[in-house]
Amino acid sequence: MKIKPLFITTLGFLIGLSIIALILPFFDQLDPNTFDPDALGMATPPNKNHIFGTDELGRDIFIRCLYGSRISLAVGLISMSISLCIGTLYGLFAGYFGGLIDEIMMRIADIFMALPTLFIILIIQSIIPPSITNIMIIIGLFGWMGVARLVRAELLSIKERPFVLALKAKGLKNRWIVFKHILPHTRNPIIVAAMLGMGNAILIESVLSYLGLGVQPPQASWGNMLQNSLHYMRESPWITFFPGVLITLTVLSLNYIGDTIRSYLDPKEST
Repeated sequence: MKIKPLFITTLGFLIGLSIIALILPFFDQLDPNTFDPDALGMATPPNKNHIFGTDELGRDIFIRCLYGSRISLAVGLISMSISLCIGTLYGLFAGYFGGLIDEIMMRIADIFMALPTLFIILIIQSIIPPSITNIMIIIGLFGWMGVARLVRAELLSIKERPFVLALKAKGLKNRWIVFKHILPHTRNPIIVAAMLGMGNAILIESVLSYLGLGVQPPQASWGNMLQNSLHYMRESPWITFFPGVLITLTVLSLNYIGDTIRSYLDPKEST
C-alpha cells in the first residue's frame, strides 16, 4: 500500500503543531495575554504585524491559537491515554476469560456507552471547579468503552489460535499469556482507537470551553476563544474563524490518520 500525499500532509501538520506547542514556553516574548498598544481595546483584521489579527482586547490571535494548541493536544493525548489503559485492560480481561465474566463486563460497558457522555461531563463540570486536569480525567474515564469492545473483539479471534493453545498447554500463567503474547497482537485496534479518541477528546474540550465549563480565561484555548468571540462574529469574523479552522483541521487530521493506519494494517485493504 502506497503512502498517500494527503497522509504525509496531515501527519506533517500534526507534528508541526505538536513541536510548536512544546517549544512555546521557551519564548517569553510570545505571551498570549499581551495587549498591542496600537490595537488596545479593539479588534484589528489580519495584517503584517498580526497575521491572524487581534481580538476585541487587542491580543494577538495567532499567538493565542498556538497556546490553545497546547491545551487541545494535551487534553487529547492524556485523556486518550487514560481511556486506552482502562479500555485495553477491561477488554483483555473480558475477552480472555469469556463466559459469564465476559457477559457481565460487556453489559456494564453497554450501559456506559448508552449514557449521554457529553451531558454527564457537563453535569460533572458544573459541580466541580473547572480545570484542565479535571477535563482530562473526566474525558478519559468516559471514553474507554469503545476501546474495550475493539480489544475484546480482537482477542476473541486470537485466543483460539494454535500458539495461544500451545502456551496454555505448557502451563504458562494467564497473566503472562495475555500481556506477553496476546496484547502485542491487539495493537491495530488500539492504534486506531488512539487517533480517533484524541480527536473526540479535543472536540469535547472545545465544547466545554465554549460553554464556559472548560479552560478558564485568561488562559487561551480554542474553545474559549470561540466563546469570547460570539459577540464579534459579524464585525470581526477572523476572531472566530482561525480557532474554528484549527479545531476542524486537527480533528479531521487525527481521524484521517487513524483511518489510514487502519487500512494499512488491515491485510485485506492493503493488498
